[in-house]
Amino acid sequence: MLPALRPAVWGAALLLLAGCLTACSLMAVSGERTPGDGAATVRPPKQVLLSAAQALDDVGGAQVQTVEEGPAGRRTASGTVIWGAKDAVDLTVTDESGTGRLQARDGALDLAYGGAPAKRAERADAESLDPRAPGAAYAGGWLSGLVANPGGPAHAMALAGKLTSLGGEQLAGGTVAHYRATAPVAEYFGADEGLGPDRLAVVLAYQRQQGVTTIGYDFWVAPGNRLVRLRATVQGSAGTVVTTTDVSEAVAATETPAATG
Repeated sequence: MLPALRPAVWGAALLLLAGCLTACSLMAVSGERTPGDGAATVRPPKQVLLSAAQALDDVGGAQVQTVEEGPAGRRTASGTVIWGAKDAVDLTVTDESGTGRLQARDGALDLAYGGAPAKRAERADAESLDPRAPGAAYAGGWLSGLVANPGGPAHAMALAGKLTSLGGEQLAGGTVAHYRATAPVAEYFGADEGLGPDRLAVVLAYQRQQGVTTIGYDFWVAPGNRLVRLRATVQGSAGTVVTTTDVSEAVAATETPAATG
């Protein structure tokens, strides 16, 4: 017969078991576990991020709130983004130029501040409207990110990044799974299927000029493969820029975008 556990050892064993059950519960609630043959199997971070990206792609639109903070200051955007065939955006943006409205439809972008006439650019040249950007040739910055499907970075990082699961956290009134990912600049942007060879070369050249070698992301995924928050951390020669986007509500691609203030 095995010797009985001493009270202190038994208590430690109970604490260990409770901790394991708590961790497993967090993973189950956050959608990180899937059933299989009567047992739960932990889903790899890559699978979770690909599923979350696909879920957003299937819905076709979302209400978003984005905050960028860095050496050049703070700027925000909030409203509706619809991607795919409908391709429509309506966002209220606040930056060093004031508060404006960014709208996109059928590949064209319009950005107007106050009562001033709107400035127009093609979607591929979104950065030409950004006063901080060097010109129309650059892609992958502030405005490019605002008008894109927020699931895109999750898809790219799932393919190119080094992924880590940070467990469960409380966010937006529920338990979500938190993941962290890092990737070299060339591999991250190379995983973006929307960038052709010429555009990719321009993007990588710009990143080199800015002293950026690595892209970092955090992702928070709720039950049902819902990406509810993503945070990009980019460190360059001028300092670190952190951009956080909350995806608060899915929007069907058939709905008309409406900006929120």
